Amino acid sequence: MEVKKISITEFDYELPDSSIAKHPLVERDHSKLLIYKNGEIKNDYFYNIAQYLLPKSMLILNNTKVVRARLKFRKESGATIEVFLIEPIRPNDYSLSFSSKGNVVWKCIVGNLKRWKHGDLQMTIPSKGGTLTARQHNRLNEGVEVEFLWDNSSLSFAEIVDRCGIVPIPPYLNRESEDIDSYRYQTIYAEPEGSVAAPTAGLHFTPRVFDCLSKIEIKPDYITLHVGAGTFKPVTSDTIESHEMHTEHFFVGIDLVKKLYNNNESVVCVGTTTLRTMESIYWLGVKVMQGKQNGNFNVSQWEPYELDKHIEAKEAYKALYDYMKVNGIGTLSASTQIIIAPGYEIKTCDALVTNFHQPRSTLLLLVAAAIGNDWKKAYKYALDNSFRFLSYGDSNLLFVNKTF
Repeated sequence: MEVKKISITEFDYELPDSSIAKHPLVERDHSKLLIYKNGEIKNDYFYNIAQYLLPKSMLILNNTKVVRARLKFRKESGATIEVFLIEPIRPNDYSLSFSSKGNVVWKCIVGNLKRWKHGDLQMTIPSKGGTLTARQHNRLNEGVEVEFLWDNSSLSFAEIVDRCGIVPIPPYLNRESEDIDSYRYQTIYAEPEGSVAAPTAGLHFTPRVFDCLSKIEIKPDYITLHVGAGTFKPVTSDTIESHEMHTEHFFVGIDLVKKLYNNNESVVCVGTTTLRTMESIYWLGVKVMQGKQNGNFNVSQWEPYELDKHIEAKEAYKALYDYMKVNGIGTLSASTQIIIAPGYEIKTCDALVTNFHQPRSTLLLLVAAAIGNDWKKAYKYALDNSFRFLSYGDSNLLFVNKTF
């Protein structure tokens, strides 16, 4: 199968609105768990996930933190202008931008943009925090360059966003954010701020689940990928060749890269963002081995389909570790546009924890790359057995088919 010629219509299914979870469960780990392995399907509850994993497995999670990325300004005319944060431009480092005091520039998506032709937008920062100003600069290919300024130098941009912003819950929930979303649309281990969408596979984890995992000598390891709004971007073209994947930024520490090349145990990725990051780490190592790494740490959309696919994961990890060590890189900052679709061979994990994804989405393509056409059987089983779908829905544990 030529990957680029895959028709997105092959990855469609009927998803009733009644199957979409509009709100989270009261207890995170009481979600249902579908277990797929070697063509067989069973179900359980997420709090029992440790029973299905091999002792001493590596468990890799994405520890990004969702920010209150929706800023609603009201003009004197009464028009509401929503400014949605996408990624920092100046400074272009997430941590530096959020720690800034005074002004920052971000790439944003602006709702009702036609009503913001000129002039600044302003809002009062709660708790006597002063005034936040939004100033429109350049129009970008996808979005607008917006400068944010505030007159309270004691507040960082992170504090400004936390006070002024709204949690950016997925658009397909068709409701406004509620108080519960501020803590439930966030993993319990979230740390570095930067995402505008949650890595939802991690929403099911609780201290109880981590305790059960520790009893079989599984301890979590973390990467950081800041999830962008593009994660909700539907495939509108007939074939995936014409679909441009969004770019997301990720960070990985040298200690984890070293641990990966020394690892001899099973690897479990929690979430599609984690798997995309792990595969991107692999391809960065391949590029180092092939002399194609020039300091620009990026994996483009189709690059993995053009590079040498026969390099073992451990070799790639070792090459990347050596490169980081020689160049004094403690934490690698990189970006990825990788698209994982049927025909792609997953190199870096043996099992994937993930939620149920939208029809005709790139996330569903990734699931199909992991378990082949059995995704149809798994999703039918879930629909027939009243599983809850999408971000606040139930979970899958999918053991990856290495060959089909």
